[in-house]
Amino acid sequence: MVKRLVVGCLATLFVGLLFSACSKTGSPGIVRGKELYETCVPCHGKVGEGSAVLAAPALAGLPGWYLTEQLTKFQKGIRGAHPQDVEGSRMRPMARTLYKEGDVPSVVAYVTSLPPNRPAPTLAGGDRTAGQARYASVCIACHGPNGEGMEALHAPTLNHQADWYLLKQLQKFHSGMRGANPADLYGSQMRAMSLTLEDEKAMMDVVAYVRTLSK
Repeated sequence: MVKRLVVGCLATLFVGLLFSACSKTGSPGIVRGKELYETCVPCHGKVGEGSAVLAAPALAGLPGWYLTEQLTKFQKGIRGAHPQDVEGSRMRPMARTLYKEGDVPSVVAYVTSLPPNRPAPTLAGGDRTAGQARYASVCIACHGPNGEGMEALHAPTLNHQADWYLLKQLQKFHSGMRGANPADLYGSQMRAMSLTLEDEKAMMDVVAYVRTLSK
């Protein structure tokens, strides 16, 4: 009888501890997302402003579908697996910490709740007029006239992103560091577009023009 009572008490205690642990984990949603985002703050900043020093892009202002898509690509090794992609290799293990059901949508919900910001220019040079012509012929069909992006074509918003990051990604697409994975359908489309920009000057021109686009 005493043995049964002890076992029953231990079982009750175990259930209580399990319930307590689960309650601390939090249910999926924006509150849980805020907790998860704490691991992102050192690189991406408290309000998703990004960091040029750490080569971490601004997240505030990016659409939820795009954030979800990129986190999934990092988790699956579709993005960030190239041996020369230093920044991507840092992001891959971070994305994989979001392994519980509901983690990705929760952190995305929190990030999309942050007010969009417009990082200050960091790059000098670039011909905006030449960039406008390039943008009209290469980028506008997917990214829109104001850099607003288009979900149907999996083209992200550009007008809230830092200029250094835009240039870096064009370079990565151009070199095959990004968008060369056979499983990255939309990345491969962007890689093909980047190859129409024959050199860094052409990339700088486009970036200079994107900086003039409205929010």
